[in-house]
Amino acid sequence: MQLREPANLVSPRAIRMWTVQGVIVSLVVGVAQVFWWFIDDAPERTTHYVVAAAWLVLAVAYVLAMPRWRYRVHRWEATPHAIYTQTGWLNQERRIAPLSRVQTVDLKRGPIAQLFRLASVTVTTASAAGPLEIDGLDLEVARQLVETLTTAAVLEKGDAT
Repeated sequence: MQLREPANLVSPRAIRMWTVQGVIVSLVVGVAQVFWWFIDDAPERTTHYVVAAAWLVLAVAYVLAMPRWRYRVHRWEATPHAIYTQTGWLNQERRIAPLSRVQTVDLKRGPIAQLFRLASVTVTTASAAGPLEIDGLDLEVARQLVETLTTAAVLEKGDAT
């Protein structure tokens, strides 16, 4: 096995899902800013204006850049002997898990992922590094991947320890 860039990108709809998630995170921070505005009884509001301006610039940059960058980085590939993943957007990570080390394969769909017909696949291995996660897969691709990995792991002669 060789550590290399996996072949498959996630679904292009993941960009929209990550954008919506970014907007939600940005709004939560914005609500905290508004809450701070009302509970702060200081007569000087310059700090609030500076923080609000910084929040606006960072929120717009985050919502516009993060989803597209993640889409370019997130990749996955399943071979007859291993699962390859590449994740992250600031901190990027590539991992290979031999199928002999696979213990469980899970499919997750949160409310936003369901809205975009997407899913995440989590492959738990006998590794201290933790599970491999592939976010933003088309639902049917995710279901097929879960089935393929589960079947391959069952047929693998290793002991997953």
